[in-house]
Amino acid sequence: MTRIAYFGPRGTFSEQAARTFAGAEELVPAETIPKALAAVRAGDADAACVPVENSVEGPVTATLDGLVEGQPLVAVAEALLPVHFSVLTRGDGAPIRTVASHPHALAQVRHWLEANLPDAQPLASSSTASAAVGVQDGEFDAAVTAPVAVEHYPLTVLATGVADVADARTRFLLLRPPGPLPEPTGADRTSVVASAANRTGTLAALLNELATRSINLTRLDARPTKSNFGEYHFFIDFEGHLAEPRIGDAVAALRRRCAVRFLGSHPRADGLPGTREPGAENADFVAAGDWVAAVRKGGVA
Repeated sequence: MTRIAYFGPRGTFSEQAARTFAGAEELVPAETIPKALAAVRAGDADAACVPVENSVEGPVTATLDGLVEGQPLVAVAEALLPVHFSVLTRGDGAPIRTVASHPHALAQVRHWLEANLPDAQPLASSSTASAAVGVQDGEFDAAVTAPVAVEHYPLTVLATGVADVADARTRFLLLRPPGPLPEPTGADRTSVVASAANRTGTLAALLNELATRSINLTRLDARPTKSNFGEYHFFIDFEGHLAEPRIGDAVAALRRRCAVRFLGSHPRADGLPGTREPGAENADFVAAGDWVAAVRKGGVA
C-alpha cells in the first residue's frame, strides 16, 4: 500500500486531489506543505500531494521553495481541480462576525464575501480545513473550505459553489523521490528549476534554448535564492517529456548554462498534446543526429 502525504488537515482541496492519485491507497494529512515534502524525504510517506499553482492567485510559493531546498523530489503526475468553495458555520444562528480560510482561498471569494457577508472580518488560517476546525472550536464564525470538508467536520453548509472566478482551477503535483519516469504519452509536461548567475541576459539565454527548439513554455516563476539579493531560482515548465530527443537536448543545453534541478516529466492533467513546429519534431532531431554521426565517420555532408 502506498502512503501519500498531503497538505492537510483532512478536508482540503489537497485531499481531494490526493484521492484522484491514490484510489484506495493510504492518505496521510500533513500540517504544512514543507511537512508533506519532509515526510517523503524521511521515508515516512511514499509520495506527497501538494498544490503548485492556481489560475487566480498564481504560484504556491511554499511548494516552489520546498522543491528547490532539501533532497530532490520529482513530479510523476498532476491533477487539475476546479476550485469552488463551501462556506461552513456551526448552524446555531449566531451572527457571522469572522470568516477564516487560507489566504489564497479568501482572495478567490473576496467579492462573494463583500456581497453576502459584508460585516464579517476575513481572517487568515494555515489551510481551509484548519479554518473549519476553528469554526468547530468556536474560534471563528464561518470558514471558506473545500466542499469535502463537510464530510469531516460537524458543520452546516451556509453556501456552496462559491467562487469569484467561475473557471478557477488549482494544479496539484504528486511528488516522489527520483526514480524511473512515467512513460511519455504525447501530452506531457517537463519541469526544471534553473539557478543562474545574475548577469545581463541570463534568463533570455535560458528561454532561447527552448525557443530555438520550438518548445512551448507553460509556466515561468522566479523565487529568490535567499542567499544574495537579486539572485533568483527560475522555475520553468514546458511541453514535452525528457524521453523525447528535442526535450532531452533542451534540458542538456540548460544544464550547460547553469545549475539545473530536474523536477519531473509526467502526463498533463488536461491531456493537451504538445505543439509541434516544422523542423522541430523529434524525428528531425534524430535525423540530424544521425547525419552528424555519418559525417563524423567520413560520410558525405
